[in-house]
Amino acid sequence: MKVLHRTILILSVFSFSSIWSQEEPVLTKEEVISRALVENFGIQLANNEVEIAENNQSILNSGYLPNVTGLAGANYDINDRIIIPEEGERVDQNNIENNAYNASINLGYTLFDGLGRFYNYKSLKEQYDLSQLDARETVENTILQIMSVYYEIARLTENVGVLEETLEISQNRVTRAQYQFEYGQSNNLVVLNARVDVNNDSIALIETEQQLRNTKRDLNVLLDRDISNNEFAVDTTVNFVSDLQLEGFIVEAEKNNVSLLQIEQNLEISDYDIKVNKSGYLPVVDLTGSYGWNKNRSAATAFFPGSTTTRDGFSAGVSLQWNIFDGGRTSVLVKNSKIRYQNQEILKEQLQTEIQRDIANALGNYRNKLYILDVQEENVRTNLDNFNRSEEQYKLGRITSIEFRQAQINLLDARTSLNLAKYDAKLAELQVLQLTGQLLNVEL
Repeated sequence: MKVLHRTILILSVFSFSSIWSQEEPVLTKEEVISRALVENFGIQLANNEVEIAENNQSILNSGYLPNVTGLAGANYDINDRIIIPEEGERVDQNNIENNAYNASINLGYTLFDGLGRFYNYKSLKEQYDLSQLDARETVENTILQIMSVYYEIARLTENVGVLEETLEISQNRVTRAQYQFEYGQSNNLVVLNARVDVNNDSIALIETEQQLRNTKRDLNVLLDRDISNNEFAVDTTVNFVSDLQLEGFIVEAEKNNVSLLQIEQNLEISDYDIKVNKSGYLPVVDLTGSYGWNKNRSAATAFFPGSTTTRDGFSAGVSLQWNIFDGGRTSVLVKNSKIRYQNQEILKEQLQTEIQRDIANALGNYRNKLYILDVQEENVRTNLDNFNRSEEQYKLGRITSIEFRQAQINLLDARTSLNLAKYDAKLAELQVLQLTGQLLNVEL
């Protein structure tokens, strides 16, 4: 694995920044990713969706298990009755009570439903796999977002160190200018110019420090940490994947890209949808069974004595239902599901072309960023050498403070540009890794 190492000269330049960073606990990339997988809100929601899909694809939601229901009831009635026979006296009966009780256990089971249940169960399994891919996509996008913020903190941290050293150099120049003015070696304009440069450097440092605090809060939100917890540093080491390994990732991209895997799952689901709808052409066979108990108690009347009747027993049956013609509804469902399958195939072809384009673009951008990084490293070495020589000439009085300031600004710009190039190159690499489906498989 190719590792970006700073040269001894650059390390000496950044020594102040390194000391500053060591004063705070370092939040490593591994810690950030581990916490994100547990605490990030988007990832938590994605994991919940996977859990829902897992529940849906269980045997309890398959339709293969029977339905068992229990029923119970009781009825009570009290009536007054008047009987007037054609011959005889009128009979009045009051408060005639009747009671009825019943209880039953009923079982229903579908023996055959045209295989619709079977293919629907298979579809639920595929939907569970799709939910895992959706969660993986969320994880990849979240980690890419988090690492972008993380590396921005690293860039600003190094810029703060550069600006602190620049300010220190400018402050020393003010002191030197004041001595020169007091001893008549220069006029007061040199002192004023040096103080203006100190003010400008101070403003740049304050603004960068504020940007750093803001970006740390952004990271805290993504990790569900206390947003006021800014007392931490980040790892500024940047590792790059080797060219050989990256080429291997690109070759296998079609097998590992999460978007292509998702479209494959959607094709499987669409295929099962066709089969589920075709099951409407076949009959449905249901099995029913029950055990029941009934008790009726009738009050005595003028013509009949009171009685109590109790019944209990089992019953079972098989029924067949075949929707020979449903007005064409099943035919329409099958045709539409086939069209949706064709749409998924078209989307797959489109996506394959787009992924190939995106990988080519991302790879070209990444290689350009690496070239810019190499150029900026050379630029820093050149400007550092120029600054050291200019500083010697300035101390000897052979160049003016304005010329020395220009050398200082050139070095400052070169260092900050190097920081930007380094993290831009890393983010470009992360884009390539995501498109090739390897973002979660390599060390970031």
